Amino acid sequence: MRLETLPYDLTVCKVASVTDIDLGAEICFVGKTDEELSLVCRTEDAPAHTLAREDGWRAFRVAGVLDFSLTGILARLSAVLAAEKIGIFAVSTYNTDYILVKREDFARATDALARSGCEIPSAGKENP
Repeated sequence: MRLETLPYDLTVCKVASVTDIDLGAEICFVGKTDEELSLVCRTEDAPAHTLAREDGWRAFRVAGVLDFSLTGILARLSAVLAAEKIGIFAVSTYNTDYILVKREDFARATDALARSGCEIPSAGKENP
């Protein structure tokens, strides 16, 4: 499996209203339920006012477009990271999956995923 790393920090937050979200931002994952409105975005794009906020996330993106019939992708990646005691925040889009880990765990996560057979072309080429 080929993973790409996103070269910037992300923020996971809870906002009061969709009007607080910059939907034109390059990275903008929005989740709305009957209980909350959540946002994952580049840290510099996070709203000034949030109900809750956690900075310091880095992300891996599964390269390519995933067919809906594929199974176990997130399970495989999360199992590798769980064995290293690295917590994750997973986000899926229509095309692919993203695994977020805390910045301080990013190097260990990269190493663990590479050892498990994942191809990570940018590993070691950026400063986390």
